[in-house]
Amino acid sequence: MAAYSRSQLLLLLWFVPLCGFGSVLGLKAASGPADPPNPPVLRPADPPGKDAPAAGASQPRRATGWKLSEEEACREDLTRLCPRHTWTNNLAVLECLQDRREVRNIMPLSLSQLLWNYKLNLTTDPKFESVATEVCKSTITEIKECNEEERGRGYLVSCLVDHRGNISEYQCNQYITKMTSIIFSDYRLICGFMDKCKEDINNLRCGSINIGHKDIHSQGEVIACLEKALVREAEQQDHVRPIKEDCKRAILRVAELSSDDFHLDRHLYFSCRDDRERFCQNTPAGEGKVYKCLFNHKFEEAMSEKCRDALTTRQKLISQDYRVSYSLAKACKLDLRKQRCSLDTNLPRAREARLSYLLLCLEAAVHRGRPVSGECQGEMLDYRRMLMEDFSLSPEIVLHCRTEIEAHCSGLHRKGRTLHCLMRIGRGERSTSIDSVCQSALQTLIQSADPGADYRIDRALNEACESVIQTACKHIRTGDPMILSCLMEHLYTEKMVEDCEHRLLELQYFISRDWKMDPLLYKKCQGDASRLCHTHGWNETSELMPPGAVFSCLYRHAYRTEEQGRRVRRIFKCPSNLMRNFLSACCLWQYSQQELECLQDHLEDLVSACRDVVGNLTELESEDIQIDALLIRACEPVIQAHCHDVADNQIDTGDLMECLVQNKHQKEMNEKCSVGVTHFQLIQMKDFRFSYKFKMACKEDVLRLCSNIKKKVDVVICLSTTVRNDTLQDVREQRVTLKCRKQLRVEELEMSEDIRLEPELYEPCRSDISRLCPNVNFGNAQMIECLKEQKKQLSQRCHQRIFRLQEAEMTDPELDYQLMRVCKQMIKRFCTEADARNVLQCLKQNKNSELMDPKCKQMITKRQITQNTDYRLNPVLRKACRADIPKFCQSILNKASEDSELEGQVIACLKLKYADQRLSPDCEDQIRVILQESALDYRLDPQLQMHCSDEISRLCAEEAAAQEQTGQVEECLKVNLLKIKQEACKKEVLNMLKESKADIFVDPVLHTACALDIKHHCAAVAPGRGRQMSCLMEALQDKRVRLQPECKKRLQDRIDMWSYAAKVAPAEGFSDLAVQVMTSPSKNYILFMIALGVCILFLVGLLCGRITKQVTRELKDR
Repeated sequence: MAAYSRSQLLLLLWFVPLCGFGSVLGLKAASGPADPPNPPVLRPADPPGKDAPAAGASQPRRATGWKLSEEEACREDLTRLCPRHTWTNNLAVLECLQDRREVRNIMPLSLSQLLWNYKLNLTTDPKFESVATEVCKSTITEIKECNEEERGRGYLVSCLVDHRGNISEYQCNQYITKMTSIIFSDYRLICGFMDKCKEDINNLRCGSINIGHKDIHSQGEVIACLEKALVREAEQQDHVRPIKEDCKRAILRVAELSSDDFHLDRHLYFSCRDDRERFCQNTPAGEGKVYKCLFNHKFEEAMSEKCRDALTTRQKLISQDYRVSYSLAKACKLDLRKQRCSLDTNLPRAREARLSYLLLCLEAAVHRGRPVSGECQGEMLDYRRMLMEDFSLSPEIVLHCRTEIEAHCSGLHRKGRTLHCLMRIGRGERSTSIDSVCQSALQTLIQSADPGADYRIDRALNEACESVIQTACKHIRTGDPMILSCLMEHLYTEKMVEDCEHRLLELQYFISRDWKMDPLLYKKCQGDASRLCHTHGWNETSELMPPGAVFSCLYRHAYRTEEQGRRVRRIFKCPSNLMRNFLSACCLWQYSQQELECLQDHLEDLVSACRDVVGNLTELESEDIQIDALLIRACEPVIQAHCHDVADNQIDTGDLMECLVQNKHQKEMNEKCSVGVTHFQLIQMKDFRFSYKFKMACKEDVLRLCSNIKKKVDVVICLSTTVRNDTLQDVREQRVTLKCRKQLRVEELEMSEDIRLEPELYEPCRSDISRLCPNVNFGNAQMIECLKEQKKQLSQRCHQRIFRLQEAEMTDPELDYQLMRVCKQMIKRFCTEADARNVLQCLKQNKNSELMDPKCKQMITKRQITQNTDYRLNPVLRKACRADIPKFCQSILNKASEDSELEGQVIACLKLKYADQRLSPDCEDQIRVILQESALDYRLDPQLQMHCSDEISRLCAEEAAAQEQTGQVEECLKVNLLKIKQEACKKEVLNMLKESKADIFVDPVLHTACALDIKHHCAAVAPGRGRQMSCLMEALQDKRVRLQPECKKRLQDRIDMWSYAAKVAPAEGFSDLAVQVMTSPSKNYILFMIALGVCILFLVGLLCGRITKQVTRELKDR
């Protein structure tokens, strides 16, 4: 019963807080003093009512049941602004009046004084403290600091507010929550705040601490002003008006105490009230949830600037002290203690309180595999993302990178764009360089945010790469560190987008400078790094170790033997001890690298000891080209653009040099880099061991199959010959291993790029190069292409070598560097599934596609012209006609030389036999293709071009100049057959007419004119062997069939041409006559007449025989 009575009393005190208390305005009451006590802790300035009594206070109030709503000073505003049900509850009235913006803007002085004195009494009256003692009895016992506070001086309530996060009792928690909202409405009511910050408030002109100078309910702006001054001080080097340490701690403590409920941060509450309704309407207040919601929408377009500024200020306070974030401090409290991240508890604002320190400490624990709660990791992820989104939250960036931001990154403040702009400058993509202090600040921030562990932390990267991740990396779990690796793997693929590529390279540059930023590498190597390289913890750095030093240390211990280390050191002794013997050979002595290049150029001339040393270093250089510092520096642009992933991840594989070779002709490649790469390629030709990947892949094969051969080009020829012979002989098991065959292919492709890399080709053609191609570059196979185009003017030796080269390229189109380079995209589009040896065949089939690139089409035509000059340059034709060529064209083969073209004579021979329908089916198919191609472009017929070049210039110049490849030149020659003077040319045109009788597809003009008629009248007739042509001729003679006028005209012209051809070129023998009959469009008629004649002759002979053989019966009877 006693407990029940006490509970009722507490409730009464809760709703009528001043029951039995003294006067609110300091007037005497029956049972208490006139003036409220003046506690030393919650010590405001002199109360407003001390000098001037409030309006409505002329009469003494009742000792019990007093209500704010009954006061004349607030009655009018209360009736207008507050709901009726709140009038009987003083705290509800107080909350209504102090949270309404209309009241704050126009509040009368009398009402301000009334509310001030009421709140002052609530927080300082000893009797009100007794309520707290009853409501929070068990809580006070648990909290040692509050239990020891002196009673009756107002300290207890202040202490409970300070420790409200530890209060578990429901009634006590509700009571203290109400008191907190009252205290935080005015900075003068906060325990000790005014004493500690009074001087700074005046110095910084943050507002008045005397009544009348400023509206009391806008005093939250004073704290906001101090908070802004605090964050501004951290961002400036020269502190003109530094804030006292006591005040700094008080400001951060106030921010911490207001971290759970955004209503307590009065400036932010009034700045963001509309935005809260807009973005976070359904988010309940308390536990910092509204803050987090507003942070997430900070960069939304609809967010007001005033609210955005207030949120940024609060985020900056969080970066100075993580405890200003309620959710982070609560979620990570136990983890911080467990991981010993807050060692100095006596200094609440020490270095350990900084957000960056907390993140680094806890991230170190995560990277070491120590347990950190999921809730804490989630909060860490949010704040790491926050740091990456807004550069201004890092005072070091603002302080040290101000110049770079103003000069290059202005107007990019949102969504992490400023940081990425600074990263871009740090990478050296712009003409100006970044300051070293700014670079260090950037590196520290990126380490704190640790985007390498989760790409989502970098919002700019996340947004730019979202489409790439959805397509190329969708198989990887969201947030996995492998996402970044996946993006790097797709850096230069079709799936990569430009914006993602830029953001990725900017971030990767900084991650690559610190091995710890790669979580997978750190996880695997942290023990070795500590043992071998004396590294510190994940969150500790050493100024003695430059960027990349730890990785170099790990690399050296993992892949460098002691003997290799000695070999590296010995090279620098070579110039002083041994180079005097060939001093005249070396021309540059300024830099050791230039000396080495000179030594490599004259490797054969060196004395044995130095030759071995230079050879060893060159071999080591091929293993890791980064030893060549000058080359790496010269090639930095192309490495960053095309080979940065190889450069970052290379482990003794020679991939970087291979990448540089493959990208020699990219736009980023400068002259110095190109010269250096080519020089190294030429050096590699001297010894196959200088090509690390080739050496490792083929070492055993060389020892077994090509022993005693040292030069790389000879080794490649030896192994290639072995592979070719095994392939031709269809052996069950190749003598050259698979891995060697793969690397052999790479070496062959690289050698095809520069004629100087093939000494057997370069030496015979030296004079021809200087005579015919003096101004052509060697690289990009331009010199080889020039020699091909000038083939008829080459010397015999060079011509033979070029012919052999073309024969090899036609057999294996991948070796044709120019074709593969020009048609690279078209091969990807049309021939992705084609075998490497059938690439040219595939391109020829798609040559006339609308999607075909014009340059590639021109290159294909060049190769077709080359193929048609000699059947040996067309491997498909050679295989299909291997029985027909010696059978029908042996006389031509007998006259041919081994290494010179036949100028299309064999193909011309096969064409004639095609017209006679005497070829095998496979050979017939290939010749039909050649006929169809050459019918569209006369240049593909070497015999026609050779014999009719003058006639074409004279009769068909306009058609030849058009180069439309539609058969117009051939049609022109047919139409002007009677005007052709040269017999050889006339014979070629007659052969064309003869070929067209065998297949209408060989006559593109006629086929185009009669396409509809073929579809309507000859659809059931199979093409080839003159069948469709015969069908059209029969339709022409049939009066019931109406052909298209153009088709009818063209057919009649062809008949006249064939008639003329028959007169000019009669059958040379019975077999030729039989062929002409069989290929004639009137074949059936002719055969019918021949058969009819034979029958008539047989009947006549039969009848005549019976008459002449008659005898008398008498003779028979004998």
